Amino acid sequence: MYNSILTIGRFTVHGYGLMIGIGIVAAYFLAEYRAEKLHLDSNYIFSFLVFGLLGGFLGAKILYLLTIIKELVKDPSPLLNPSNGFVVYGGIIGGIAAVLLYCKVKKLPFLRYLDLLIPSLALAQGFGRIGCFLAGCCYGIRMNGPFSVVFQHSAFAPNGVALFPSQIVSSCFDFLNALVLCILARHNKKEGNIMAFYLIFYSAGRFCIEFFRGDLDRGAVGILSTSQFISILIMAAGILMYVFVNRCKNVPQE
Repeated sequence: MYNSILTIGRFTVHGYGLMIGIGIVAAYFLAEYRAEKLHLDSNYIFSFLVFGLLGGFLGAKILYLLTIIKELVKDPSPLLNPSNGFVVYGGIIGGIAAVLLYCKVKKLPFLRYLDLLIPSLALAQGFGRIGCFLAGCCYGIRMNGPFSVVFQHSAFAPNGVALFPSQIVSSCFDFLNALVLCILARHNKKEGNIMAFYLIFYSAGRFCIEFFRGDLDRGAVGILSTSQFISILIMAAGILMYVFVNRCKNVPQE
């Protein structure tokens, strides 16, 4: 695929960055729309967006560096390039931590706003994976078939080789996840449930898609990839969260 979509003089629009931007805008408007439906103050949405992005960027970078810690000991040069390498799970953890901190400072109901924001996160991830497809990163294993993709100008995926379209499958799953979470939120009466569902759904999908990923230089824990190992922990956390919030008494959402 082509990551460089449009070039005007020295300015180039890259597909990955464009999709990330579209995802952020779409996530913002979805959160603002749902805030009105849930009778929550939408004036905080932009602040959540900014702090979530900062926390997500930092978390994704830190977790990526941890996956290549052995290589960093030998060659610390990747530390000089802040745009090289991210791990989605680190971004999720960092973003949630930033939202928690903001809610603590502003004395806002954390779980209620987290349930508001989490479908937007899934939506943004869907667009982000389209960006991965355009750039060629996060590519799939070699696979011949009617649904395989062949990259010709990618700086990441092997060019001229039929590959499983892992980015598109991941994108479809993320969009479906966002839709399902929005539907479940309409009938939800317990704060924290939507977040728990997101952790369970996303980790299950990510665990499965990892079997079809071809970029195997992202670290491993035994026979599992780093992301699969984290997926197990995240799913367990989602299940525990669901059990916990449904055993606790809280004020039903309006």
